[in-house]
Amino acid sequence: MKVEVEVIYNESIKPSSPTPEHLRHYQLSFLDQLSPHTYNPLVFFYELDEDQQDESTINEASNKIKKSLSEVLTLFYPLAGRVKNNRFIDCNDEGVSYTVARVNSTCHLSDTIKNPLPSELRKFLPFELHPLTEFVLGVQLNIFKHGGIAVGLCLSHQIADALSCIVFVKTWVAVARGEADNVARPEFVSAKLFPPLDNSEFDPNLGITKTAVSKRFVFEASTIEAIRSKYEEKTRLEGERRPSRVEALSAFIWSRYVAATSDEHSAKSEKVYMVVLPVNLRRKFEPLLPEHSFGNLYRVSYSMFPSSTLSGEENFGYVALKKIREGLEMVDMDYLRKVQQGEDLHLEFLMESAKEIFMKGEQLIPFSFTSLCRFPLYDADFGWGKPAWVSSATLTFDNLVAFMDTKAGNGIEAYIGLKEEDMAKLEDDKEFIKAVSRPLL
Repeated sequence: MKVEVEVIYNESIKPSSPTPEHLRHYQLSFLDQLSPHTYNPLVFFYELDEDQQDESTINEASNKIKKSLSEVLTLFYPLAGRVKNNRFIDCNDEGVSYTVARVNSTCHLSDTIKNPLPSELRKFLPFELHPLTEFVLGVQLNIFKHGGIAVGLCLSHQIADALSCIVFVKTWVAVARGEADNVARPEFVSAKLFPPLDNSEFDPNLGITKTAVSKRFVFEASTIEAIRSKYEEKTRLEGERRPSRVEALSAFIWSRYVAATSDEHSAKSEKVYMVVLPVNLRRKFEPLLPEHSFGNLYRVSYSMFPSSTLSGEENFGYVALKKIREGLEMVDMDYLRKVQQGEDLHLEFLMESAKEIFMKGEQLIPFSFTSLCRFPLYDADFGWGKPAWVSSATLTFDNLVAFMDTKAGNGIEAYIGLKEEDMAKLEDDKEFIKAVSRPLL
């Protein structure tokens, strides 16, 4: 379904109360400085009865969004400021971007949900995901003529990881429902834990592209369970715990990518594959950090292995699963202490490995995963009911997979971004397509 949106108006929403003078300077952390200069996208779709959706209903919804957004910005005050030189935010209360747009009359909300195209979903967002604008946060209210609305949100990854984005939404909808006292206030501790550094050698925009082809694939619960059981047979023999849903699906998708593209890669040179997964550092601290700790409190684990170590397609997934776990186990308290001192062991390992691979004339093939599974996205009720669907949009990196729960919560939607030729090969892979309940192009 082709989506066209027409912007009706745009304005800046400022905090309902001015930010105190002593909070005007918000220091970015070392991990904020390393994070990609892209936006985290989310789109929440709400079904409203066409017979009851008139101009006054839409105005009421828009006013609720604006009022609650203004109020929640007093808690998340850095979002209404402006980033300066990738070092700090001037919390000057200049505000966030708010846009209202009408969706073309031929596009129904139900059709959008049934046949979503990531490239079309981005039109429900206030910004392109890259490059960043002056705004840290943008919100767009999209109005469907035949009933329903979509609330698109872009929050800068430069200052917030995925969990921080979810915590913001959770607090925002609570404020909209008049339940602000029931949610925890954000804690801005990231710069204290990871003091900023002058890390001019690292480019946070490395790897960002606009040429990736993004598609969404749905994996039903029964399929995921079968994949987990297949890997469990081998992990049990080695005394390891059962693979999680995300671990198993990550290993499966990567293994099918390797199998589908191995001919193309092998014709060039020896390959070194790298699987990259994010790690939530809040759960690694002793004691644990609360989930409402705001900022980029994550690092990524790298698992490297040469193609020569892979033998037989059936082993690809299990090898990946084993390596993924080894990489995740490296992120412990000892690692955290070194990062707090300005040493990012994984980043140093990546840079040194990439240099060594290049010197040998080998080909480095990274493949990254990120997950919003088990986050309460479908609890985002502003007062007009829970969302009918929550989506991501076009991805900004090649070889990237973003996982989200299906609404029922037991299946997983995988947004996959690949080079066009690699996507075509993956969609020709029989094992991959057999596992997908329906490929949504």
